[in-house]
Amino acid sequence: MKKYSLILLASMLVSPLALAEVVVIGHPGGPDSITSNQVRDIYLNRSQQLPDGQKVRPFELPEGAPARSEFHEKVTGRNDAQLKSFWSQQVFTGRGQPPQEQGNTGAMKASVASTPGSIGYLDASEVDDSVKVILTP
Repeated sequence: MKKYSLILLASMLVSPLALAEVVVIGHPGGPDSITSNQVRDIYLNRSQQLPDGQKVRPFELPEGAPARSEFHEKVTGRNDAQLKSFWSQQVFTGRGQPPQEQGNTGAMKASVASTPGSIGYLDASEVDDSVKVILTP
């Protein structure tokens, strides 16, 4: 019985983390939706436009941020080391610059809210009316 209680307690402590859900957010004046493939192409420098034709400005959270890891796992299929290598090659060959990094989720939300044509990602619990959810990967 004691063993079962410990397992139950451990699962209760882990459950809130497992329920975290990353969503892709956009500027309120941008498109209402986007596909996972389109977001992947934007974050891997394959596309510079939103579905409505606007020039896109992607924002990124810093390495080690849980939402960043979840986002890239679900959307680009790459981890931080793979992304660092990818962007080093892109910059070195002159093909592009990585998305502008925001220091935290508050800065991410503020930047997307104030920059037309921008996208980013957050934990769904942090979204408010200043941005709109355009994809739940």
